[in-house]
Amino acid sequence: MSLADQPDSPLQQARFVALALIAGALTGVFGGLFHVFIDQIIEWPAWMARHAEGWRLIGACAVITMAATVFAVFVTRRFAPEAGGSGVPEIEGAIDGIRQVRWERVLPVKFIAGVAAIGSGLVLGREGPTIHMGGSAALAVTDIFGVKGVDRQALLAAGAGAGLACAFNAPMAAVLFVIEETRKQFPYTFRTYMGVFAAAITGTAVSQLISGARPELPLAAGQAALASLPLFALMGAMLGVVGVLFNRCIMSMLDFTAACQKRAPYAWPALVGLIVGALLVIAPRTVTGGERVISEIALVTPGLAVLLMLVAARFVTSVSSYSTGTPGGIFAPILTLAACLGIAFGLLAQMALPGTFSGMGLTPVSFGIVAMAALFSASVRAPAVGVVLVMELTTSYALTLPTLTACLSASLVAQWLGGRPIYGQMLERTLALAGVGRQAQLGPGIGLAADRDRS
Repeated sequence: MSLADQPDSPLQQARFVALALIAGALTGVFGGLFHVFIDQIIEWPAWMARHAEGWRLIGACAVITMAATVFAVFVTRRFAPEAGGSGVPEIEGAIDGIRQVRWERVLPVKFIAGVAAIGSGLVLGREGPTIHMGGSAALAVTDIFGVKGVDRQALLAAGAGAGLACAFNAPMAAVLFVIEETRKQFPYTFRTYMGVFAAAITGTAVSQLISGARPELPLAAGQAALASLPLFALMGAMLGVVGVLFNRCIMSMLDFTAACQKRAPYAWPALVGLIVGALLVIAPRTVTGGERVISEIALVTPGLAVLLMLVAARFVTSVSSYSTGTPGGIFAPILTLAACLGIAFGLLAQMALPGTFSGMGLTPVSFGIVAMAALFSASVRAPAVGVVLVMELTTSYALTLPTLTACLSASLVAQWLGGRPIYGQMLERTLALAGVGRQAQLGPGIGLAADRDRS
């Protein structure tokens, strides 16, 4: 065997990395355009407000969001049912060899229906669709270049990571997402690991060229004193409880909507769309993915009562929007919900310990930033991803130690309460609905024991 034919030869490694660069660049194209389209479309309520007012405006927005939601659900169910929801469970199942990603139909359906759903104002994140599209784009590259076996799985994972990088402009979090979230399925070698780096680089770069470079949430936060760590640990424990509750509500609502679909297939999506559309006018901070909401409440912090009402409303709208079955993720809604909770916790701490609070260099926004990583850790159970993602999003590196502390307590409490990673639960549910046998469900990294190990 010549040097070039050896699996780990420099030539083979270079070829794989080159393919990963191509997959990442293709992902960046889809991810960048996805951002541009949504950023343009999401302004439609402001345009409507210039042409109508009062109940006419509320009614028009409600009807438009309802129509967009039903359209997104129809397109998804008709052409690519697997494109509904986040797409992360589908990617994990495909890496593990128990799900098939049909990229030819996932790419257009995820893009079109995702733009319609997220652009309509539903409480959904962009990262789910971009992760799914990234994996699909990578599979397109494998088909074009005839990549098979382990390298095909690895490129799928690399493309998915590039999709996360595009969504949040967070390439390092994307690398960690592949390693931490899919560590039971990812075929780890030096070659495949470098492929993840390569895809994250080109995915981020191309996406920035199309939609602009930015930290998504540039929030100001100072250095927190070491004496404040118990406060962050306490907040993390609270968010561990919230994370378990959020996951259980998501799964319960998915079961509820599956039952509704048998009797009235589009009734629930239409109802959710109608309510969300009305809320776009009545209470706009309770809907949409929430990136702007985080910036707004961090800049001008509302009162405690307003924040708590916002938490309750966004909890309900997040769970309801995801349960419609349109393409959309849960990362952004989780981060927004957590920011509201964290700032509310910070305000309570400030009222309870006024002198100590300011003496430790704390602000309510500091708790909001840390809370985003903690709730992410409690729900997704990928704490390293949560920490790095929030650091890259907010550039608040001075809060690294408090963030680690809160993520530790959130993850431990979620584990002790019997919570399980949300994507593992979603994948098991998908397999059960598809009629996959119990033995297949308990494949590497998918079954109950594996989920407990991962958490």
